[in-house]
Amino acid sequence: MNLTNLTQLFYSHFGRTEEDLRLFFSPGRVNMIGEHTDYNDGFVLPCALQYGTYLIIRKNKDNKIKLFSTNKDFHTELSLNEELGKIEKEWVNYPLGIFNEFRKLNVKLPGFDLLFSGDIPDRAGLSSSASIEMVTAYALYVLLNPPEISVIDLIKLSQRAENEFVGVSCGIMDQFAVGLGSKDHALFLNCKTLEYNRIPFIMEGFKLVIANTNKKRGLTDSKYNERVAECQLAVAYINRFFPITKLGEISFMQFFKLQDKIPDELIRKRARHVISENQRVLNAVSSMMKGDLLQFGALMNSSHESLRENYEVTGIELDTLVEEAQKINGVLGARMTGAGFGGCTVNLVKENIIDTFIHQVGEGYHSKTGLTADFYIADVSDGVKEIKSKIENLKS
Repeated sequence: MNLTNLTQLFYSHFGRTEEDLRLFFSPGRVNMIGEHTDYNDGFVLPCALQYGTYLIIRKNKDNKIKLFSTNKDFHTELSLNEELGKIEKEWVNYPLGIFNEFRKLNVKLPGFDLLFSGDIPDRAGLSSSASIEMVTAYALYVLLNPPEISVIDLIKLSQRAENEFVGVSCGIMDQFAVGLGSKDHALFLNCKTLEYNRIPFIMEGFKLVIANTNKKRGLTDSKYNERVAECQLAVAYINRFFPITKLGEISFMQFFKLQDKIPDELIRKRARHVISENQRVLNAVSSMMKGDLLQFGALMNSSHESLRENYEVTGIELDTLVEEAQKINGVLGARMTGAGFGGCTVNLVKENIIDTFIHQVGEGYHSKTGLTADFYIADVSDGVKEIKSKIENLKS
């Protein structure tokens, strides 16, 4: 990110004042394993990435929120004397939702000029929305110093903003990974209790490679909501014999004894994925703690198989990327990550064959789908933060 150019763009758009500029960064995230478990109060294992959202921000005396992005054409300004409302389907709803949540907490808001610039690959399912939310929330937290608010509160606040202001019924995993990620660690999160541990993710000789299908997703809301409803129906069936409120509350061994109580085979398959995926997360954490990348990769492979066969959220594009990856010697694991029906795969690839991996997988994918995949080499990074060492650059 060229901060000099970004600063000049800020001044060009907003003008110069005596107020200091501040710089914040919030990462994207990739979920290593634990897919479609978060809204079932299960376990997830995401990590933050080096790709993310930069925010240059300063207070203004106009009593307005002024929003600009280098990644989008739309920009706007709104008066704080008026109620903050959603603006159709524009990107500004993510930061506006955060301002709205701070207002609900009776935090006195001055005007702000905000310039966002992100390098998260577009439509890759690496959680650019949570990145924008968390960088805005953290910046306001640092600049306004509201009493008795923690980073965990910012995470919950950001999820509420997306659920209630933006109108997307996401779980809390994305905001959690973005807010509390740590370099060279995955985040083991219990989505029911919000208990978490940072697990060392040592990949000596291996790298994470993210492959983007570049498929236009028409999914996702309808199919996502459909899966949520199917999981709720599975809970209703099981609850006649064993009291639960979410699928994440029972172990795989308990499900093995109870699965015949679900009369609908489709609903049984949905529950089988969620509960077996929960167990795979536990096994993956154990593998990480032992430094057993071979076992971890095998769990990634079996996760994708379950997402394909039991949860049916993959599709030809994701399946092709995974199949092509798994053909290559030196790829320990490959699976879809995110909601599905397009988006990305995450691959654990031996470092010295990455060029071969990109060439062969890309070629095989194109020949079978007619689409061109994009590939990103990912590093496991820290969560949201202020970049203080760059402040002098911004002032100059």
